[in-house]
Amino acid sequence: MAEESKSLQYTPTWVIAAVCFVIVLASIFAERGLHKLGKFLRNTKQDALFEALQKLKEELMLLGFISLLLTVTQNTISRICIPPHLAITMLPCKRETESSNHEKIYNQALNNRRHLLSATNSAERCAREGKVPLVSVEALHQLHIFIFVLAIVHVIFCVSTMILGGARIRQWKTWEDSIRHPSKAFRDPAKHEHEHHFFHKFIKRHEKGYWRKSAVLSWLIAFCKQFYGSITKSDYVALRKGFITAHCPRVLNFDFHDYMMRTLQIDFKRIVTISWYLWLFIVMFLLMNVEGWHTFFWLSFLPVILLLLVGAKLEHIITSLGHRVAEMPVPVDEARVKPSDEHFWLEKPAIVLDLIQFILFQNSFEIAFFFWIWSTYGFRSCIMERVGYIVPRLIMGLVVQVLCSYSTLPLYALVSQMGTRFRKGMFGEDMEAAIEIWAGGAKGKRDPSENHGARMDKLATESSHSAAQEMVIIGGTELSSVTQAPVS
Repeated sequence: MAEESKSLQYTPTWVIAAVCFVIVLASIFAERGLHKLGKFLRNTKQDALFEALQKLKEELMLLGFISLLLTVTQNTISRICIPPHLAITMLPCKRETESSNHEKIYNQALNNRRHLLSATNSAERCAREGKVPLVSVEALHQLHIFIFVLAIVHVIFCVSTMILGGARIRQWKTWEDSIRHPSKAFRDPAKHEHEHHFFHKFIKRHEKGYWRKSAVLSWLIAFCKQFYGSITKSDYVALRKGFITAHCPRVLNFDFHDYMMRTLQIDFKRIVTISWYLWLFIVMFLLMNVEGWHTFFWLSFLPVILLLLVGAKLEHIITSLGHRVAEMPVPVDEARVKPSDEHFWLEKPAIVLDLIQFILFQNSFEIAFFFWIWSTYGFRSCIMERVGYIVPRLIMGLVVQVLCSYSTLPLYALVSQMGTRFRKGMFGEDMEAAIEIWAGGAKGKRDPSENHGARMDKLATESSHSAAQEMVIIGGTELSSVTQAPVS
């Protein structure tokens, strides 16, 4: 009778109505907030960020569906029975009391503050068969809370990543303005001299010293450089000049900084995505979180190691590009950085972005797991382990988030432009639409089933094969000599 009094049919209607009202109100506020944000991004023509927001909403919807599925199927899952010896294999925590009676041990775990009636019935039914339930309703409820916490932390970390990364790249805008020529065909002598000065400085820094020929020392210097002045003005000027010379040499007023911001927004859409291998990582972590293995502690080093490796690789690419320029048997005025995929792992720049995505998600997962354990079991939980393990994890999590967002991600946004082909963000939204119109007139017929991105990629690829020298004029802005295909 005491259990029945907790049922919904014996709960006052005002309590039910009040709880539902609060939940619905909070949901409406969240939904309208996302809608307003999306409307703002569309009005400011930040379509790439708007698509990233839509992708984030898809991931939240997936997490919500998983949570709903757990809620609907929790009674069915709890009625599944397994042999007693399997229920005490690979436990995250040791039981406080040992007993050969596995039924008694399991029922003690069920007698907690929630003690749901369905869980008790499942335990009794399995006990009659000499077995124990696969998982209790209590455990499924706690897993449900973990998914909610993971969604919240993932959103917060994604927003902080974009804010910090965007803020860092916007600091380079003054560098762009100091060397960007005022028009497509007119070369400003003062800005040209300013650009030449920093490019010469870039070459001088890489042409002398024994470390230039030592792979070990060059990697060591690249590793250290990511912590201080990861990108200098001379680096920016040299890489910008190499990109423009390779892809649009006739456009003297090409806004390289604006192009980088567009590619960053496109990359952000990829970063917020929770790919299948990230879900597989969560499953493997939950599997190996066994008492005595200290998996949570050792796993916290993984994002730090990967982050330092990625940062060192990106810095080493800049160093390699500088070495090649310094070794060119040509005058400084004719020397230039030559973009190439061969500097990246497996000649695929996208691998670096995949690693950054994994680093940021794994870091947000660890922080979410920490807060979930803290809120559910308390700070002294056996899963939380000793304080000596907790503090380093939190410090490393904070360091990884700030360093990756403010240093490594902007570094990637610049160095990734040094691939053989230019990125999809080469064209602004208006220019993409105009090029599609031009392509429709040139080809005469286009497959209506192709989506927007596929049409752009197909167009750019065809331009690469034919070495087209076409010009698109939009509101007075011109772009010519587009001869390379973008990386999707």
